[in-house]
Amino acid sequence: LPNVKNIQASWLTVGKATAQLCLHAGANDFGSIMIEENVVSAAGAPHRFTANGIQDSIKNAGFEPQLRGQKYNYREMPEHFEEQVINY
Repeated sequence: LPNVKNIQASWLTVGKATAQLCLHAGANDFGSIMIEENVVSAAGAPHRFTANGIQDSIKNAGFEPQLRGQKYNYREMPEHFEEQVINY
């Protein structure tokens, strides 16, 4: 579809392994860490990730992580991410 520029794998809803497969099927967005997420976790989704965990999953799938903004503009990757632990 020429009018669809970006497809998100959404690790939060499908899990790491399926999100990695989605990248191989054409998705160009793994999803991001959640600052606050209530709906999916309230439904019982067990998936949790840190920024480093997301990067490692993308690399292990054979792709190079790229930080982006909300409008899919590329942002510079910081040398180190400060790990956040979010308790749902």
